[in-house]
Amino acid sequence: MAVPPSAIAENGAKLNKTNSKISLRRMNTSEPKHSESALKAQQLSKQVSSPEGLLTILDNVSLDVHHGESVAIVGASGAGKSTLLGLLAGLDVPSEGKIWLGNAEITSLDEDGRAALRADNVGFVFQSFHLISSLTALENVMLPLELAGAENAAEAALQAIGTVGLEPRKGHYPHQLSGGEKQRVAIARAFVVKPAVLFADEPTGNLDKRTGDTVIDLLFKMNGETNTTLVLVTHDLDLAARCDRVLYMDAGRIEREERSD
Repeated sequence: MAVPPSAIAENGAKLNKTNSKISLRRMNTSEPKHSESALKAQQLSKQVSSPEGLLTILDNVSLDVHHGESVAIVGASGAGKSTLLGLLAGLDVPSEGKIWLGNAEITSLDEDGRAALRADNVGFVFQSFHLISSLTALENVMLPLELAGAENAAEAALQAIGTVGLEPRKGHYPHQLSGGEKQRVAIARAFVVKPAVLFADEPTGNLDKRTGDTVIDLLFKMNGETNTTLVLVTHDLDLAARCDRVLYMDAGRIEREERSD
């Protein structure tokens, strides 16, 4: 899933442009309400053009993720995991099918509407961190709050930085931080907005095992404390096993699922 480093800033800019905040609980749609669902997809397909013709990346994928549930999506490279994550997060649109975040059908929204919904309800943690190089660690965490017009942005960001153990590094810029520290800043930024759903795409992909384990412990700790719904893509089966449910993808389809004991 190709995501520009400025994704969060872009989301906030579009939120300001539309001058509206769309809440999962406030959004009205003509579809039936999925009261227990934080995230739902029905018959998603995604095709793109290629020199060889139409290429199917996702093929008739449906899923339902409940509030507070943690779900891992696993599979070989090219299975469609990151494409599915991008569609569920509203970063891209399917060729066919529908997606709901809470009671909001995001596939019925335009680009600005999806950006506004993400800004109000969704957090992201990416493999490549996507921190803004000209901002300090604290300023990176403050950014989504400031774009949303929060009055206590500095105070909330400082608390989030402290929660991930980086208060002494709050004034450092990304190039002055280790990979693990950058990912901890990204986790603080994701949780500071109190998202209904957190999407993580290979969150330990650029980290050594020891650092990755520390970051994942922190991710699950904060996820449990906030009861955020967690959807993550990973190649790491040990990491996937920590989730409530594991979805196994192959050739653009969910082939099977397993639930933790």
